[in-house]
Amino acid sequence: MEIFVTSDLHFGHKNIIKYENRPYENIEEMDKDLIQKWNDTVGKNDLVYVLGDFSWYKGEKTNEILKQLNGKKALIIGNHDCNFLKDKKFDTTLFEEIEYYKEFKYNKKVYVLFHYPIAEHNGKMHGYIHLYGHIHTMDLELEKALIPLAYNVGVDRNGYRPINIKKYDI
Repeated sequence: MEIFVTSDLHFGHKNIIKYENRPYENIEEMDKDLIQKWNDTVGKNDLVYVLGDFSWYKGEKTNEILKQLNGKKALIIGNHDCNFLKDKKFDTTLFEEIEYYKEFKYNKKVYVLFHYPIAEHNGKMHGYIHLYGHIHTMDLELEKALIPLAYNVGVDRNGYRPINIKKYDI
């Protein structure tokens, strides 16, 4: 089993195409490509932590998308996940866990997962690695100056696909 991270897929969000200059004509094309890239990257037994802003759709459509994606999924809630999370038709069992914040140890490293970048994350002075999303394509130099040992795992920065956590095992 491999562990992957991603954020800010924004399934069904028409304006994100324009806001982030995504290379898609419409949400149908974007959704299809994001699903394809996910499945080309993630195996059936892998685990993917989604660090928020997964879907703009309501519950049923979000369920359909989750069922098409390889691997087990865990959600770290973002600011735009309320559309499906509050919908009674959303099947919460499609995520292994749903949290606002998570810390875990993997390969002798501790990872701090949160939707938002945290300038002073727990364990920063002890080498903990903070993974986040939310800020899409903010200037990378400014981002690195503000938060060392932290990495933006959003799809807009990572080829529109989940990233193997081993990339951050530095």
